[in-house]
Amino acid sequence: MTFNGWIQILVYCGILALLVKPLGGYVYRVFSGDRTFLSPVLAPIERGLYRLAGTSEKEEQHWAVYATGMLLFNLAGLLVLYALQRLQGALPYNPAGMTAVDPQLAFNTAASFVTNTNWQNYGGESTMSYLVQMAGLTVQNFVSAATGIAIAIALIRGFARASGKSIGNFWVDLTRCTLYVLLPLCIVLTLAFVWLGTPQTLGPYVDATTLEGAKQTIALGPVASQVAIKMLGTNGGGFFNANAAHPFENPDAISNLIQMLSIFALGAALTNVFGRMVGSERQGWAILASMGVLFLAGVIVCYWAEAAGNPLVHALGIDGGNMEGKETRFGIALSALFAVITTAASCGAVNAMHDSFTALGGMIPLINMQLGEVIVGGVGAGFYGILMFVVLAVFVAGLMVGRTPEYLGKKIEAKEVKMAMLAILCLPLAMLIFTAIAVVLPSAVASIANGGPHGFTEVLYAYTSAAANNGSAFGGLSGNTPWYNITLGIGMLMGRFLVIIPALAIAGSLAAKKTVPASDGTFPTDGTLFVGLLVGVIIIVGGLTFFPALAVGPIVEHLAMIHGQTF
Repeated sequence: MTFNGWIQILVYCGILALLVKPLGGYVYRVFSGDRTFLSPVLAPIERGLYRLAGTSEKEEQHWAVYATGMLLFNLAGLLVLYALQRLQGALPYNPAGMTAVDPQLAFNTAASFVTNTNWQNYGGESTMSYLVQMAGLTVQNFVSAATGIAIAIALIRGFARASGKSIGNFWVDLTRCTLYVLLPLCIVLTLAFVWLGTPQTLGPYVDATTLEGAKQTIALGPVASQVAIKMLGTNGGGFFNANAAHPFENPDAISNLIQMLSIFALGAALTNVFGRMVGSERQGWAILASMGVLFLAGVIVCYWAEAAGNPLVHALGIDGGNMEGKETRFGIALSALFAVITTAASCGAVNAMHDSFTALGGMIPLINMQLGEVIVGGVGAGFYGILMFVVLAVFVAGLMVGRTPEYLGKKIEAKEVKMAMLAILCLPLAMLIFTAIAVVLPSAVASIANGGPHGFTEVLYAYTSAAANNGSAFGGLSGNTPWYNITLGIGMLMGRFLVIIPALAIAGSLAAKKTVPASDGTFPTDGTLFVGLLVGVIIIVGGLTFFPALAVGPIVEHLAMIHGQTF
């Protein structure tokens, strides 16, 4: 580890902290229906969309109606994206002549982008036409991110309201998030990326002659606009197969910093939105502090492990950190930081190959996802995910002091705890069961490139990434097979909607409750004690669930490496 590396990490954290309050204030005004500086331009468009949809900003929905609208909208998106891929060969804006996508791969990709996962069992520049990239994948990048934020806002309303029967209107929340938040920010980011050298064109691929006289086809396309929303919306799917390690997607250190900030910006800002909506910004800062503790712990371990290097390489007399699978323009510090950021959020974009990290360095991205990606998390998804742990933490606190648990004046009772546990436990269900089957099924084992614990981790990482709606790949696993395409797709759908439905049920239950005044026995949830309790609950629940799998994979591999053994 170097002083320069830590300065880069601290600069990133400082800029992010400065963005939380102003961005949170803007998002709060958007979802409160207040006038913003964009209202003169966007308000007429917003009202027109409501008329087309047959709804109104004054029309509120019960949580079950809200959930039904969300599910139907996402089902329609899945079917449309699947159809676009299957009909790709007959559709326009296909200069490279891409043919129809295989049915199982089309299902996997449709499930992936609808759930904000963006797992890619294909190479973008060699599989998808411009039309599918823009009208299919990029559209879902926007609306899947907007869906996550809408669910988070609905859950916050559950805590903020009293004796209410509604939690908002899904169509209004979706529209406002897309119009006022995602689109304007992405326009700015797109222009910045174009300025830095990212392509944005509908022109055909370019043929070039190399120094050796060979012909090389250079893939181009509407890259900058997709990079903007893939980062800001924590989608992560790359236009190119190499993702953010490709110089056309991530040209230099400045673009790399902008992309890392984009991944965390909205997720971190939602903690401030929460504080404003419940009437105490300290509540939001407490949740952000919990996320920050877990994030910094992951950065420290990952950076230390990569800077320490590979013991097997050191045994050959070669000193230095582990640069395998990393871009020299980013180095070890920014590669480790990016890996932790992208897996702490449900982004999944990568500027280095996680498969080439050391055993302990690669374990941190895996742990981030297995904790439910509540460390800032995906836009909206990370916040409603950590609120499930908040419910569990105040329940534990209530047990310790012998009182009915309370949070923000709301009694946390059996229904809320059951729904929270259902949301938390659905992730290990999808991650571990599919992994257990895949490591003994001959057709699935045939896709594993490496033997021993590293090969096991490749499979575990794939199902963890799918169920956590992250989308990053450990590498070394040939995932484009019927088994992996179908089961990973199912895992993505489980990880998304089996969390959202209980979260909305909690929102509806809490919104209907009266607010109880604080008393001397009320457990304070805006201080250091609560931050420690919340962090402890997250670590204990995650540790009890996943430690056996981690012990089989990264920990065994690390112990083998320090004793000079390979598999």
